[in-house]
Amino acid sequence: MAVKRGYNDCISTIKPVRDFLDVISGKWKLPIIVSIGVGNDRFVDIQESIPGITPKVLAKELKELEQHKLVKRTVVADYPIKIKYTHEPYADTLTPIIYAMKDWGINHRKKIFGDIETKADNSK
Repeated sequence: MAVKRGYNDCISTIKPVRDFLDVISGKWKLPIIVSIGVGNDRFVDIQESIPGITPKVLAKELKELEQHKLVKRTVVADYPIKIKYTHEPYADTLTPIIYAMKDWGINHRKKIFGDIETKADNSK
């Protein structure tokens, strides 16, 4: 029996999307990527910029992002020793995707809730 074209097209689209989601999915990865992208390079600064994240979870997520070559961990030989986190150039490829998701989220919120936020902003 021949495999339908639609099935192969679906699989060829879903597999790379799944790979993408496996790397950036979860509650914390995108906020960490954004935090580092806006200039937070120390562990404590990243943690303070993301409400609710624990040091243990942040350390785990940073390690995973480092394994995926999105974040670089640098030890600065100083006293005391400093550890800095920076984006790898590869992480910059996520920027248009993040902005597209942001735009979609704004539009979706408007579609679902209307212009409640806009009306609230205008009343100030």
